Amino acid sequence: MFLGRFNHNLDAKGRLAIPAKFRAGLAHGMVLTRGIDRCLALYALPDWQALTDKVRALPITDANARAFRRMVFAEAVDLELDAQGRILVPPELRAYAGLERAAVVVGVDASIEIWSPERWTEMSARMDQEGADIAQTLADLL
Repeated sequence: MFLGRFNHNLDAKGRLAIPAKFRAGLAHGMVLTRGIDRCLALYALPDWQALTDKVRALPITDANARAFRRMVFAEAVDLELDAQGRILVPPELRAYAGLERAAVVVGVDASIEIWSPERWTEMSARMDQEGADIAQTLADLL
């Protein structure tokens, strides 16, 4: 389980240090891909496999399912932590998420999101403003 929010910097090569408390959960490999809200999503291999099983089960006849497959798989990369606990974020994914020098690394239970500070600030403001409405809308699903 990944919990918490951390501010980190990317180096000139696009390497990002993963918070120390997250590293053990990623020790056996991980996959990085596009997130839904213009962030990046990082999954430990078992959680990635669970996601791929669900995406694979979507009907190929549905245009939204095909588009979602492309979004998730086309830019996905297998990664391993280097000796300093960093990952190399490919340029295409950095551009998608608007990552330059700084990043906000957010644990969201079974995955990790990587945000540009500006986009995280926007998302955080939205959560502050709409949190009660979002919770009410989802209450029946919980």
